[in-house]
Amino acid sequence: MASFSRIGLDRLRQGLAKTRNAFRRILATEDNEELEELLLAADVGVKASRVLIDKAKGAGKDRQAVLEQEIVRLLNGAKGSAPLFNREQVEARPWVVMVVGVNGSGKTTTVGKLCYYYRQQGQKVLVAAADTYRDAAAEQLDIWAEKAGVEIVSSTKGQDAAAVAFDAVSKGLSRKQDFVFLDTAGRLHTRQDLMAEVEKIKRVCGKVKPGAPDEVWLVLDATVGQNGLRQAHVFHSQLGLTGIIVAKLDGTAKGGILIPIAMELGIPIRFIGTGEGLEDLERFDPNSYARALFED
Repeated sequence: MASFSRIGLDRLRQGLAKTRNAFRRILATEDNEELEELLLAADVGVKASRVLIDKAKGAGKDRQAVLEQEIVRLLNGAKGSAPLFNREQVEARPWVVMVVGVNGSGKTTTVGKLCYYYRQQGQKVLVAAADTYRDAAAEQLDIWAEKAGVEIVSSTKGQDAAAVAFDAVSKGLSRKQDFVFLDTAGRLHTRQDLMAEVEKIKRVCGKVKPGAPDEVWLVLDATVGQNGLRQAHVFHSQLGLTGIIVAKLDGTAKGGILIPIAMELGIPIRFIGTGEGLEDLERFDPNSYARALFED
């Protein structure tokens, strides 16, 4: 997996500043209870905390190196080192990516950043405004699409979201687009009716292009901590997630949440969001992340 760019690494380190305070204290304490409290405060979670505490006990003076190595191992256990797309997949154009998440997770902003990211790589990108619930959702995405320089399949409030997705995938096929991103409505993971609708969107995509959507990415708000892990469990059980994007990592003290996400769900973290700007999205690199937990 490609490492962070220099600018991206600086943003990551800035974003993890509050989390880093806890991890640096971990290097100095020999008290197991304090170790656990610090890890839980950083939202590493109970299971991952126990693993890291066991490693810290016998690490001696090499505690930082040992913990970094273990964190990378836990993250790579979720296929974190696998390439995002292989040659055969990319040739099966368009690559359809459905983006889901709860209300307020930063989903639409993240979709805009994804469009820009792939457009900057020379890819032809189409985005669909499949959020037909929220007022001005299509208008918000249209602004992001214009900034990113990509075409949009727009919608109106109350329109059938599955029909919007159908049109977008069809258009992506006919125009030989490389990527089609579907920005779906934010929905509570506890609302079965809304979860049923996103399942319908997924089924409809497959009618246009067999096997689509090729990816289902969940946007998680880093600031919600362990509740984000519960969200991911439900979305994964119903939609079969293929990746997670952690948004709003900048400034949160709960940056350790990435570790239990990868460890407990086995779902790779694809990107992280480190700000509100168009370029504030980075491909996730476990090695850079583990290092940034301890070092400026």
